[in-house]
Amino acid sequence: MTDELRLRDVAEEDLEVFLAHEHDPENVRRSHFPPRERERFMTHWRGRVLGDPTGLVQTVEVDGQVAGNVVAWWDGDRRFLGYVLGREFWGRGIGTRAVAAFLELERNRPLHADPYVGNEGSVRLLEKLGFQRRGSEWNGEDEHVMLVLDEPGPAA
Repeated sequence: MTDELRLRDVAEEDLEVFLAHEHDPENVRRSHFPPRERERFMTHWRGRVLGDPTGLVQTVEVDGQVAGNVVAWWDGDRRFLGYVLGREFWGRGIGTRAVAAFLELERNRPLHADPYVGNEGSVRLLEKLGFQRRGSEWNGEDEHVMLVLDEPGPAA
């Protein structure tokens, strides 16, 4: 394995892999995001994610295998970044490389990210790429770290 990484547009068949990632128990624990049932997930992705002309969505491929996705979207007047990788791709620097490559495509600044406060790996990844802590926000009973990238981060 060479861990050759590339970003590409999302293909319909990628959605099944993304669904599996969302349902991975460790992903659920780290993100504090409850997994959606299949039809709700597919409707959300086809309509709101892929159907949003202002969004930027990329599939992350590693050695030709779908590893996850990186997404940017508008929430009111704030632009957000999110990403999910399959567990088999964790701990190899792939997330950092994928998000860094995505930031070369996504030039809107400031760019916000709000990982669950207990997702220390995601917070570290984002800080490594130049995001700075700006407090926290609550989503129901869950606290999220608010991170903001004001300027382009380090080169990929």
